Amino acid sequence: MFLPGESHLSSAGSRGFSTIDTWVFDLDNTLYPSDARVWPQVDERITLYVMQLYGLDGISARALQKHFYHRYGTTLKALMVEEKVDPYHFLDFAHDIDHSTIRLDTALGDAIEQLPGRKLILTNGSRRHAENVAAKLGILDHFEDVFDIAAADFIPKPERSTYERFLDRHGVDPHRSALFEDIARNLVVPHDLGMATVLVVPRTIDPFREAFEQEAVKEPHIDHITNDLAAFLNERVLPAIR
Repeated sequence: MFLPGESHLSSAGSRGFSTIDTWVFDLDNTLYPSDARVWPQVDERITLYVMQLYGLDGISARALQKHFYHRYGTTLKALMVEEKVDPYHFLDFAHDIDHSTIRLDTALGDAIEQLPGRKLILTNGSRRHAENVAAKLGILDHFEDVFDIAAADFIPKPERSTYERFLDRHGVDPHRSALFEDIARNLVVPHDLGMATVLVVPRTIDPFREAFEQEAVKEPHIDHITNDLAAFLNERVLPAIR
């Protein structure tokens, strides 16, 4: 996908950034790189939750977890539907991780700070998780608010109602906003609603994630692709709005 030394791609008809006044960022695997080892910890905690809930061994619990993920979009949604679990208990358990692996990202913080207008986080995780991770990255103070899975009434992306609820809650004009997200399918609805879309992919294959979750796919709903978010903001976004 990327040529040697290349980090960013834009489609021929890509939506630009000159009119953007609201910048929306997914959290996990978007605002931090894979070597931060955040998501593998969360994923392991979810597997452990499934193990304890059903009395399964690790391999069986992992298989069930992935079945739930593909059928319902998130394991949490599956467990709420099938087992009536307390979503807040699940989220507290899943996000009880070691944050010492997250490094301060001054380059990303400086770039986000320079973006004109509003900045928001839109995540399928919890507010507490988003705030903890963003604080360790050194970028939390740049964001106006976090729209988490509870604010979405526990309906995860890529459901259309979640994006519509987010836009309505925060009074965001989709035609004047941009979304940065790590999973291609989560950009279909936002693009359809009028948002500029940026797919953030890992620089190298992440062994802890499935292939479709990190594919740098060229699709009509993806305006831009980058494997270096801070550099993309500095090299493609900020020059376009100055």
